[in-house]
Amino acid sequence: MNNLAQFRNKNHVKILVKKLHSNYPGGTLKLMEVCGTHTMAIARYGLRGLMPDGLKLISGPGCPVCVTPASIINASIKLSELPGTVIITFGDMMRVQGTHVTGTRVTGTHVPWSEKTLEIRKAEGADVRIIYSVLDMLEMAREEKNKNFVFISIGFETTTPGIAISIIEAKKIGLKNVFFLTANRLIVPAMHALCRAADIQIHGFLCPGHVSVIIGYDAYREIADQYSIPCVVAGFEPVDILLAIDDIIERISKKSAGVGNAYGRVVTERGNTQAMDIMHQVFKPVRAEWRGIGSIPNSGLDLRDEYTHFDALKKFNIKLVSQPEPKGCKCGDVLRGVIIPPECGLFSKTCTPETPVGPCMVSTEGSCAAYYKYGVGAE
Repeated sequence: MNNLAQFRNKNHVKILVKKLHSNYPGGTLKLMEVCGTHTMAIARYGLRGLMPDGLKLISGPGCPVCVTPASIINASIKLSELPGTVIITFGDMMRVQGTHVTGTRVTGTHVPWSEKTLEIRKAEGADVRIIYSVLDMLEMAREEKNKNFVFISIGFETTTPGIAISIIEAKKIGLKNVFFLTANRLIVPAMHALCRAADIQIHGFLCPGHVSVIIGYDAYREIADQYSIPCVVAGFEPVDILLAIDDIIERISKKSAGVGNAYGRVVTERGNTQAMDIMHQVFKPVRAEWRGIGSIPNSGLDLRDEYTHFDALKKFNIKLVSQPEPKGCKCGDVLRGVIIPPECGLFSKTCTPETPVGPCMVSTEGSCAAYYKYGVGAE
């Protein structure tokens, strides 16, 4: 049996599920996963259906595309209108809608701002390109010096160090035509905000595997200590996730909270300190807006003074303006764990992967997309 197969082994799953049912203390407990890949894995493997009665697995703000506020989407669309400007983005951002901007329509089109996406802008003739590595943009900028390149910079601690490296490299080689619309976010401040929220009670956190590779599992200790909520890092296979859930339930039963690591083959206590150093060399923590959650102190990242000449908002004099969710969209409530996707009136009706209204249905890591793809109904 190879290393990965043991984490998909049916017998191991059965043993862990039996143990979980046996040890469950009863009552209603809500465990939140704060990772979009966990959300997809839980739905794909049908893990919600294996839980004891009363144990609910709810999704949180673990999808970078989903938590990116409408103000960033609107700014991206505005930037795409500027002559000689190339918008560079990851694929999932292409189909996220902007929201209504009073009195604003794009000249020569019948598509209102409330329905604008970068995909539509590309169809209208804007130069919008999808990349897999930000370093690819630097090569484009070298070859097309007569154009300005703007990267829509989103993501948590997993992808941010790579973006920081690209900015350091751009400065090193003296590129004058690359800019960044920064919307990178930090996960632990968002977890703090959720713990303080009055409309949702969280009894345990299934902590993100990819992010934890960078920040280390000790980063969640302040959450566990301050709110007495167990935090356990999980991998992405069924056995990984069940091991983490079992650890959380055991901690709840013993009233011990604390931090656990069920992904020890990848995640360490301190994480990748070199990656963190590079990230903090380029970015500084700032108050930032999260879709559905609002403004959270020290949860966003902005360019440090020595790199502000790469700031797209400053370069092109664009202001971020807060905007409401698309009409009827409950993505914000889904991201806070207040509801599950089928409880949104638009889910699987007017909002589908083919005709998404909110980003939770757009992103491959979105909760609504996961529920839709794997046929998960209301529980």
